[in-house]
Amino acid sequence: MTDDFDFTKPAPEAKPHKPDGFDFTKAPAEASAPFKPANSQYYNPLVASKLFQASGKEDRFNAGAQLFAEADKAKGGLFSKGSNRMYYIAEGEVALTIGGKPLDTVKKGEIVGEMALISERPRSATATAKTEVLAYSLNSAELQSALMKQPEFALMLMSVMFDRIRFVAARLAARKVGALALAREAPTFDPVLLQQFESALSRSSIMRYQGGAPIMKEGQAGLYMYVVKSGKVAIHIKDKVLEVVNPGGTFGEMALVDQSPRVASATADQYSELLTVDRASLLEAVKSQPAFAMAMLRAVVDRLRHMNAQLG
Repeated sequence: MTDDFDFTKPAPEAKPHKPDGFDFTKAPAEASAPFKPANSQYYNPLVASKLFQASGKEDRFNAGAQLFAEADKAKGGLFSKGSNRMYYIAEGEVALTIGGKPLDTVKKGEIVGEMALISERPRSATATAKTEVLAYSLNSAELQSALMKQPEFALMLMSVMFDRIRFVAARLAARKVGALALAREAPTFDPVLLQQFESALSRSSIMRYQGGAPIMKEGQAGLYMYVVKSGKVAIHIKDKVLEVVNPGGTFGEMALVDQSPRVASATADQYSELLTVDRASLLEAVKSQPAFAMAMLRAVVDRLRHMNAQLG
């Protein structure tokens, strides 16, 4: 791995973290705006720039032009031309608004629009050029093609979203009342893709756990991620269950991807069979088939939406 992709360390150009916004050990007193990727210590603008310029297309916007609009769907079709793309801002600034109200400003070296593209859901905000803007953009097919050459970029994007999940998890854990634990909307892998994923792994093993058995503990180092082949697994912080993972679902990727301590514990809710995957095998599989990375990225976005819903 080259230095460009060593996103276990902050990029040299990274700004100091805000002391009140990125302490995931406790929830801040005030709600914060959604994190921009560039606010994450794992985001490297040089990596993003190279990937977007090599695999995407150049876009120029005059001041006042929209890149995409709130409620646009990410699949394109009858919707606006920007509804199925994510953008790297090479020059200029872009304003984000929700319901006409200012939300944030995206600046040079930052990316925007990744959530809707990955999840294939409507845009949650409108992006408008504040100045003349030079951007490079990717649609879903172009992103998957890029990941074949640079699978580490998928892990960088996951790490960015994991920062957001840690923030939300801390807020849920700080609540005085228990959170409502629900199953995620959809599994990471459908049966066919799971079979393909397992076949693509150079190393893996099957672990079996009786109901009530601990699988991983908060604070531990993460050597593996897990895919539920059968059974159910409860994800919890101390005694608060945050979600239940069903067959086809994944957990434990956060610590595996960015090599950080486990943010939550996992316990078998019933007898369960789990596929274990190490970091090197995951990268090899993603490089051989980018659809695996896209499935995992969608699952991370789904998890973030799921946990945000619990915050109300």
